[in-house]
Amino acid sequence: MIEVYIDGASAGNPGPSGAGIFIKGDGKTDHYSIPLGNMSNHEAEFQALIKALYICIENGYHIVSFRTDSQLVSRAIEKEFVKNKTFVPYCEEALQLIKKLDLFFIKWIPHSENKKADQLAREAIRKNTEKR
Repeated sequence: MIEVYIDGASAGNPGPSGAGIFIKGDGKTDHYSIPLGNMSNHEAEFQALIKALYICIENGYHIVSFRTDSQLVSRAIEKEFVKNKTFVPYCEEALQLIKKLDLFFIKWIPHSENKKADQLAREAIRKNTEKR
């Protein structure tokens, strides 16, 4: 099983944002630091999930277990519902991508257990600001 740690971060709310993705399994690790432009922290968290799902699909990973320190994201995906209309398109896109996988799990973890993905998300924020 592939383990995927995700985190989204913003410098300001909204502000320059980034996604951090750390993937381990099959005896290897991959990491991604993806600038996202300006958005809120919650939007960045959803984008981290979506970007990671695309990466998993592109790499042919069929059984994945995601870890996030965003309770909003983990609850939205588990319940397949989010109240805030701003997040509905993100949730819907993620749910469509999840259907392409054979087995998908998502688990909330404390921030202290998600340090690598957090570090990658913060690097992505810096990449955002370097582009200017």
